[in-house]
Amino acid sequence: MASAVEQFFTVKAKIATAEREAGRKAGAVTLVVVSKTFSAADIRPVIEAGQRVFGENRVQEAQAKWPVLKEDFPDIELHLIGPLQSNKAKEAVALFDVIETVDREKIAAELAKEIARQGRSPKVYVQVNTGSEPQKAGIEPREAVAFVARCRSVHGLAIEGLMCIPPADENPGPHFALLEKLSTKAGVEKLSMGMSGDYETAIAFGATSVRVGSAIFGSR
Repeated sequence: MASAVEQFFTVKAKIATAEREAGRKAGAVTLVVVSKTFSAADIRPVIEAGQRVFGENRVQEAQAKWPVLKEDFPDIELHLIGPLQSNKAKEAVALFDVIETVDREKIAAELAKEIARQGRSPKVYVQVNTGSEPQKAGIEPREAVAFVARCRSVHGLAIEGLMCIPPADENPGPHFALLEKLSTKAGVEKLSMGMSGDYETAIAFGATSVRVGSAIFGSR
């Protein structure tokens, strides 16, 4: 079986091809390597191969492994890509450089409070539930543009992107197209969309970052 480092270089090459085929500039898309459930020992070879942007789903799990890795590699950029509970806002602001999953008023308010208190300003994305799935986090598409505006005007959050996870059993293309349309209306530039099974499609629809885990580390 190919190592995580070999798979990492394969994914990087596929991203470069997808950028080219979509008529986009080389390097237009950031690879966020999803390292949830993998240990610091698993992650370190991929860092040593040159990767600097990683995504974690849970604040607590990230706290257990990333402070030491960030000490060794201070240029790491760590993204929170899983749902954020308001009681974890303090820890999230302290540890993460990008928080991709703001989806309700309470979270926006707590993050604003912690950003002011800590003097640390992670970049912030709003998660949109493009498939309106009841079990999934994210704001409803019809509310997304107004919510971005409220995050900015009421809470003072500098929202710079939108994020989505399309329904597993549907063609992701229309969901990516919807997110791109909403980003234009909301006046945000970053689009976090596409995972191991569909990141090349996401690049064709304008993704600025893709979140890839199992295609690099294997199944969990």
